[in-house]
Amino acid sequence: MLSTIAVPAQFRVIGYVHSNHSAPDLTLIQFGYLTHLNIAFVNPDSSGNLVLPPGFDSIVAAAHANKVKVLASIGGGSFIPQYKWLLQDSLRNSLVLEILQMAITHQLDGIDVDIENDNLDENYGRFVGDLSRALKPKKILLTAALATWNGEKIGDSTLKKFDFVNIMSYDQTGPWAKDKPGPHSTYAKAVDDLDYWTEKRKLKKKNLNLGLPFYGYGFDTQFGESMSYKDIITQFPGTENVDEYDPPGGGRIYYNGVPTITQKIALARKKAGGVMVWQLLQDAPGEMSLLKLIYELK
Repeated sequence: MLSTIAVPAQFRVIGYVHSNHSAPDLTLIQFGYLTHLNIAFVNPDSSGNLVLPPGFDSIVAAAHANKVKVLASIGGGSFIPQYKWLLQDSLRNSLVLEILQMAITHQLDGIDVDIENDNLDENYGRFVGDLSRALKPKKILLTAALATWNGEKIGDSTLKKFDFVNIMSYDQTGPWAKDKPGPHSTYAKAVDDLDYWTEKRKLKKKNLNLGLPFYGYGFDTQFGESMSYKDIITQFPGTENVDEYDPPGGGRIYYNGVPTITQKIALARKKAGGVMVWQLLQDAPGEMSLLKLIYELK
């Protein structure tokens, strides 16, 4: 039976690509399944100057060639101490102008703010306001990656500055909480997160994207604490059809396989304007690809 759910005119599929110490292999990115690509991360060095990740311009060019909008993401889960002083009144304008110039020079479609943890202080809202005033006249998107657990740190007026918000609906537990083994990105969590941002924070569902993890965490296993979806299903055939696995040697690995991703896409079609993926280079190739599944279900 065909679904009667009204899907948004453009159901966003946003993928982060995390470029660490070398340029990513662009053949691993299935641009045709994306609407937006966020390049992670662009952050200031100890002198306050923005540093582009390896292969930045090549990623932008490849995405644009496939008609995918490109955003540079600033921040990340790791604490960036420079923001503590760069977001203060005396230096904030210089940072905003540098971000604006970067967006113009590299022909970016937007800036994604993924500033987290202790950097979510009183200067965060002022920074977002100043950045919005700089970007909007140039028709440059301003988005955010936000987690529900510290959502109260983000003021309502700040939330309204974002064109859309990517909900980081994962990392309920992990290697930092070895005494709390279990799934880190459940369907129930996704429901609660969407309810929080729509019902309590009053954001329109069309302005929300549900975050999906392409990785899992292992507890008490010999295969490491963090594993990509690609590595999990490659090492343990058939595991794409479940969400947890007990590998040889003991312990358990928790992740999102096909069943949960399928459920979450249906949820996002009802209660959001799209989905966000962290991160694309962790996906499996070919028919096992979760991104391909998302594209087919959206």
